[in-house]
Amino acid sequence: MRIIFMGTPEFAVPSLKILVENKFNIVAVITAPDKPAGRGNKLQMSEVKQYALSQDLPILQPTNLKDPEFIETLRSYQADLQVIVAFRMLPEVVWSMPPLGSFNLHASLLPKYRGAAPINWAIINGETETGVTTFFLKHEIDTGNIIFQEKEPIYFEDTAGSLYERLMHKGANLVLKTVQAIEKGNVQTYEQVGEVSHAPKIFRETCQINWNLTPLQIYNFVRGLAPYPGAWTWLKGKNCKIFRVSPQILDWTQTAEIGNFHAEGKKLACKSREGWIEIQELQLEGKKRMNTQEFLNGFREWLA
Repeated sequence: MRIIFMGTPEFAVPSLKILVENKFNIVAVITAPDKPAGRGNKLQMSEVKQYALSQDLPILQPTNLKDPEFIETLRSYQADLQVIVAFRMLPEVVWSMPPLGSFNLHASLLPKYRGAAPINWAIINGETETGVTTFFLKHEIDTGNIIFQEKEPIYFEDTAGSLYERLMHKGANLVLKTVQAIEKGNVQTYEQVGEVSHAPKIFRETCQINWNLTPLQIYNFVRGLAPYPGAWTWLKGKNCKIFRVSPQILDWTQTAEIGNFHAEGKKLACKSREGWIEIQELQLEGKKRMNTQEFLNGFREWLA
């Protein structure tokens, strides 16, 4: 069975790696073009490309997935199956090409959290369970027939980063299970049923903390965006990322407007609708990421 793998970020690497290690025939890897990054704007390869190069796999990096030249090159590989993990939306001419179809790995229990940021939104919304799903692609994004699903708990202390790590590896195992089932010809799919919810792409404006929310909602919001892209707020006119807060309010009696910061002793807090919320880890614009003690050691006088 000839397989084409499509993916770009770190999340996709274990899925490609597990197929390579299980001796599947990966005839090509499709990933995003190299992009300038860092202070020197040096071209940076995707994590998937880096791994593919280490395994001497053929690599394609199209800028336009409808480009006739790319389509012909793709067709020339005569793939039986396409595996898609954390890649962009595919035109029908691409996903309908292989005779065994194209399947995608998605980091939620579809039809819940269709969209670009399922891990973030599941935590932001206070879910206690999520999972991974493999499904065959069709016209509407994230709506295809389900092949397999596996559940994963969301712990109260989880961040988007810790959940991402677990789902990345759980997803790789599910990709392997799916490819093995397709190879044996015993796949039975079923339509998505149940409540549909969405996980739209996250932008900078999405990440601003609303201090009028409840402490639990703010706690979930912050951990759902940590470590990346990071929830943020204004602190004395400067942009400040918040990476960790307490879900409990402090018993401070200090009066202040909602969104104002205050330090007492070794604690730093921001005023929310229901009281003072303790800030435990933050990063002031232009500075390094710090815990509260480090921040107060350097910025207490500035904060006053």
